[in-house]
Amino acid sequence: MEQIDQQQQSPPANYLVWAILSTIFCCQISGIVSIIYAAMVNSKWQAGDREGAQKASKNAKIWIWVSVGIWIVSIVLALAIFGIGIFAAVMSGEFDGFNL
Repeated sequence: MEQIDQQQQSPPANYLVWAILSTIFCCQISGIVSIIYAAMVNSKWQAGDREGAQKASKNAKIWIWVSVGIWIVSIVLALAIFGIGIFAAVMSGEFDGFNL
């Protein structure tokens, strides 16, 4: 009976596309971790490990958000450093605009 119920239910989302995109565009290390968890979802589900598939799905989603968060922090830091550099150049009188 339990096996029939499990076959009728659909597996949890594996987030594989999002994991791949986060690896390409955000942070490769945490993106690879999300790909690993995303790849585990369907295989665990087919093996009958429903709880394991749900955990893998949840972990894939968490690592995708970690990757996106690292990317956002990196962009903010890069912009801040660039802004500080421009501000320092303006204040020192060495910056006369973007005239080439």
